[in-house]
Amino acid sequence: MKITAARVIVTCPGRNFVTLKIETDQGVYGIGDATLNGRELPVVSYLEDHVAPCLIGMDPRRIEDIWQYLYRGAYWRRGPVTMRAIAAVDVALWDIKAKMAGMPLYQLLGGRSREGVMVYGHANGSDIAETVDAVGQYIDMGYKAIRAQTGVPGIKDAYGVGRGKLYYEPADAALPSVTGWDTRKSLNYVPKLFEKLRATYGFDHHLLHDGHHRYTPQEAANLGKMLEPYQLFWLEDVTPAENQEAFKLIRQHTVTPLAVGEIFNTIWDAKDLIQNQLIDYIRATIVGAGGVTHLRRIADLASLYQIRTGCHGATDLSPVTMGTALHFDTWVPNFGIQEYMRHSEETDAVFPHDYHFADGELFCGETPGHGVDIDEALAAKYPYKPAYLPVARLEDGTMWNW
Repeated sequence: MKITAARVIVTCPGRNFVTLKIETDQGVYGIGDATLNGRELPVVSYLEDHVAPCLIGMDPRRIEDIWQYLYRGAYWRRGPVTMRAIAAVDVALWDIKAKMAGMPLYQLLGGRSREGVMVYGHANGSDIAETVDAVGQYIDMGYKAIRAQTGVPGIKDAYGVGRGKLYYEPADAALPSVTGWDTRKSLNYVPKLFEKLRATYGFDHHLLHDGHHRYTPQEAANLGKMLEPYQLFWLEDVTPAENQEAFKLIRQHTVTPLAVGEIFNTIWDAKDLIQNQLIDYIRATIVGAGGVTHLRRIADLASLYQIRTGCHGATDLSPVTMGTALHFDTWVPNFGIQEYMRHSEETDAVFPHDYHFADGELFCGETPGHGVDIDEALAAKYPYKPAYLPVARLEDGTMWNW
């Protein structure tokens, strides 16, 4: 069995997606996601010019060997572009192998560890009252877990407050838009949101919050401490993780569970955080961390320290990644939760899939492979549109972490 073609498909049904389609001499094909939000074109170039030519003639069943070839064989390795390209190849090859076996992907990984996958949705509003109402809407939809973000008085375009309730896309302009940030204002306001949420809905539902790298370690520890009475499921990305030791300070001062990792590319980004038990959930993704092959290694390491998975699942991941992640989540023994931002109807039409939502959980289907395909004719109707993620500045104009 040989790979005969590896084609990159770029489409924008509301936002940009980069898809790799690998074809074989036996008529079986697989698809993988290589989307890098706001930086799609470098991944396209790397796939088309450096990866795809190397795949022609390879045996697609040799998933591990091809992964090592693309990782070890690239002297300038790691990084978001390289690892997304590897992920796209890896997922497409797992899709092919599962189709050949006539099995859904989770069966090849080891079978079910659970029936459904608990997911959390994104509730947000311009102020506390609006966010409380939005959380109630998600509860009415059957969600057991909800992330809550609110606008903060005095902060321009606070993170996580979307222009739509279900289909929030932050990459909103051909050049980066400028948002604001003020840590003190946020620290004074965010705890009031969760006080009101618990007073309104009680403690039966899981609540989550995303700091989105905005706080210093001391500020993050302060926020975690103030949120303890409200029993959050987790506090996410509360400080940048380039310096993994920063989480020691946070850990010393709060028992609020910590989650991080959506921007991680390899196990090395998470190794110290996991081994020193500085986090409770690892949020690395199929598309960001080198595919199923490498994410399994991260999850296995985390399991030794009772750290659970909580994969990133925003709309910057195509349904290909979501479908594959659900097979991974269905298998992985140390599963925690799966983020789920719903795609638009246009996106769902371009990427037909067999997973579905019910009672606060997502369920992968039984279709051989990962259960997601691409309608190339429809995809061609949505050409690429330049779109950047925003940037953030403090009130005095200083650049900050978005």
